[in-house]
Amino acid sequence: MEHSLKEFFDRALKEVSLDCTVFGFHEGELKVLLLRWKGIDGWSLPGGHILLDESVDDAANRILTQRTGLDDVFLQQFYTFGNVNRYVYHPEKELLEKMETTFGKGFFDGIIFRRVVSIGYLALVEFDQVQPTPDWFTDECRWWSLADVPHLLFDHNEMIDRALKALRQRIRNQPVGINLLPEKFTMPELQRLYETILGRQFDRRNFQKLLMSYDILERLDEKRIGAANKSPYLYRFVKEKYERAAAEGVSFTM
Repeated sequence: MEHSLKEFFDRALKEVSLDCTVFGFHEGELKVLLLRWKGIDGWSLPGGHILLDESVDDAANRILTQRTGLDDVFLQQFYTFGNVNRYVYHPEKELLEKMETTFGKGFFDGIIFRRVVSIGYLALVEFDQVQPTPDWFTDECRWWSLADVPHLLFDHNEMIDRALKALRQRIRNQPVGINLLPEKFTMPELQRLYETILGRQFDRRNFQKLLMSYDILERLDEKRIGAANKSPYLYRFVKEKYERAAAEGVSFTM
């Protein structure tokens, strides 16, 4: 493993990396994917370096495929993190000593702990389709509810905060849901998604009227059997119309 990891970093840009805030929606909650690092019990967002022969977007897609098992992930650049002291959130020397205990002394010489600018990506995925997978540095990859996110390594708590703000801005100007909900869903489930992201509640009738006015939804001749609110109808997004609305923009004002 050491040999292949060294080779990887020989092929990577050393001063630029990327970090991905991966959001999923499950049981009425917005969740984020985190990794637990080996030997230090610290958590971070998925991320990594960009190879010399790939674009930034290709690197983000590669990393997300490796961490989630998905090939087609919605990705959006939302911020560039370039503070001079990005590692001040976790003392460099202390972190390096803990990692060398696990990987061996000198293993990280010339690889990390220099000034690195990170490009932040926002990813939206369907929760049940993700297969959380650790990387070289980590023992565990799993979902966390936003309310329970611990103190993360580096500036990754700030990354989540900024990613959530970017998602809230997006939902006001573009439709959201095709990457977060299953193929078939109820109107209450779609409304709960919007309410969770924006942190507020909406009138049921007004919400349905507004979302149907976008002409991106198809009501199916199927109902959610066993639901609490009298077996609501199922809906699905019409992909072509959804993509057109995303390109042209919508106005979510309630």
